[in-house]
Amino acid sequence: MRRPWYKQFWPWFVFAIPAISIFYSLTAVYIFSQNQVDLVAEDYYKKGKAINLDLSRLRVADALNLKASVSVADKVVVVNFNKGDLNSYPNLRVTFTHRTLSDKDFTQMVSADLKGTYRFQSPEELEGPWFVELESFDGDWMLQGRVSLPTSDPIALYGQVKE
Repeated sequence: MRRPWYKQFWPWFVFAIPAISIFYSLTAVYIFSQNQVDLVAEDYYKKGKAINLDLSRLRVADALNLKASVSVADKVVVVNFNKGDLNSYPNLRVTFTHRTLSDKDFTQMVSADLKGTYRFQSPEELEGPWFVELESFDGDWMLQGRVSLPTSDPIALYGQVKE
């Protein structure tokens, strides 16, 4: 007497292959949807127009002989700022932009202490590739730099693009 089909090995083996692939595909879709990477800006036209403005602000920083370096130890960020031709130490807007994870980006407004040093706490440990921008409160000039953290070396920020 023959056994019914559902009691045999081969039909279940054949059904298992597509069932397992569907399960793994749905798992991958869930994982990728929870960990999205923001590589493309939706407002790329506005960002492209802003690049020209940023380049002119970098030139202004060079004309004013501004220089800065940023040190990061644990969660403490220290900005050493050479005010160049400015009359006083301005309030600064420091922006840390992560290369791929936009939810880690943050901006901090800081004032200088009596020695002209700027200090603040970052919201979390800084690790990985970062783009750092330092600009005046009114946005007239800007210094920038790239870094991979953690590092013990100070991060030099510059005006116009290095050549």
